[in-house]
Amino acid sequence: MKSPLDQLHALTEQVPQLLAEAAPVVAVVGDVMLDGWWHGDIERFCREAPAPVVEVRERSYAPGGAANTAMNAARLGGAVRMLGLVGRDRAGIRLRQLLEQEGIDTSALVEHEQAATTTKDRIIGGDQILFRLDEQSRTVPAEALQAVADRVAAAVKGADVVVVCDYDSGMLRGQVHDALVAELADRDPDQLVIIDAHDPRPWAALVPDLATPNAQEALGLLGWEGQRPQDRVALLRERHTELLAQTGSRAVVVTLDQEGTIYFTASGREHRTWARPVTEKQASGAGDTFVAALSLGCAAGLPRNIALELAQAAATVVVHRPGTSVCSTADLRAHLGGASRVHFNTGDLAQAIARHREDGQSVVLTNGCFDVLHRGHTSYLEQAKELGDVLVVALNSDESVRRLKGEGRPVNPVADRAAVIEALSCVDYVTVFDSDTPVPLIQSLQPEIYAKGGDYTEQMLAESASVREYGGQVRILDYVSDHSTTGLLRRMSQQGAAGNGAAAQVAEQSPEAGG
Repeated sequence: MKSPLDQLHALTEQVPQLLAEAAPVVAVVGDVMLDGWWHGDIERFCREAPAPVVEVRERSYAPGGAANTAMNAARLGGAVRMLGLVGRDRAGIRLRQLLEQEGIDTSALVEHEQAATTTKDRIIGGDQILFRLDEQSRTVPAEALQAVADRVAAAVKGADVVVVCDYDSGMLRGQVHDALVAELADRDPDQLVIIDAHDPRPWAALVPDLATPNAQEALGLLGWEGQRPQDRVALLRERHTELLAQTGSRAVVVTLDQEGTIYFTASGREHRTWARPVTEKQASGAGDTFVAALSLGCAAGLPRNIALELAQAAATVVVHRPGTSVCSTADLRAHLGGASRVHFNTGDLAQAIARHREDGQSVVLTNGCFDVLHRGHTSYLEQAKELGDVLVVALNSDESVRRLKGEGRPVNPVADRAAVIEALSCVDYVTVFDSDTPVPLIQSLQPEIYAKGGDYTEQMLAESASVREYGGQVRILDYVSDHSTTGLLRRMSQQGAAGNGAAAQVAEQSPEAGG
């Protein structure tokens, strides 16, 4: 699917609405279940054993597993089809009704009398989950599998993206697996396949466009099952080609719970997203939300890095809520346009930084014009984030950019540049300075680390002396060649995109990592 979304360079609060208007067709295939949340009060223990008595006062239900992925995709604007298996039971009826209430096509949701709908009921006393009751079939009847296999072709035909959610229930084995491989192996190049599986290896024959293991699953593929290395991100980076080979996928994104995600491609491209810290809640299904939003963004034509940021933002929305929750277009717009982390007042920023230091967190500061965001910028900012706990990005004001770059710059005013930078999950705070260098800001905030791009040396920077004066560090980051605002504007000029000649004028000026 081609749309104006593929021309975007940053995640803004307008993207969710544009995504909903694109309305990609999403086929979700996989293990559906019904999540139950039983809330009650504990006032005594039972006589038979030292166990609390929970007097249930409220029961709520929500689609779980692959059905939760479908719900999220629908709430974000997708035209969703659901292929799965339920029993001819009360849970199956309730699950189908909940899906249909969201406008999801359930014509491929097979109901079979010999199957049982998987349920997961959480028993909650006060605000604490005490235990979970799981009910599911140990085996899937062959007749039920064949009924699902018979509906594969209709479910995936014409879909912009097929999301396979394989949680080892057994439904996606045998004839269902074979039917999917037969239908999708020679798919149209524009049709995407995304694998969200506990073990993605059985789906390698599909050559998926993307696999989405969590950290535990990814480490298991690398021989670290049940173990956690000292630096799992470093291990994943070092061995990402093995992950790609094991999954057979063109790209892999590993979800790292509170550490965000990391994305790899066969060409060596990498992208990090960062999760916002949150107090532990009774949340469930954030991974499903991430996969749904990512699938929708990719299907609609969003650049992959923006689709990843969109998915991280959607997951952040639901992880702040109790229960099995979903993220809607309105939720995502409110989140992206919500409480600003842009501080034009240095005093307000200093107070925010002081609170982080009280929690023992280190601060990284970097600066630049960041006029037209491109891959060089995002790579550079992701590297800066990894140097500490809190990343502050200081933007040159419009007047400061004009003095440095000349007439015709900035292309984007500072309010727009700040909004775009703020939307990156690796950025914690954005501020603006009007001087030619950020030395006054550095002296005020005294970051533990001051970072600049690899086209500088420490000796070239006027800021270095100020940083060393209070005992901070100056770190020079890797240089991403052939990625600069100047180069981008030059190409736009050559393509006739800058009709007033401003781009041609700035093309004569030297590039800058933060430009």
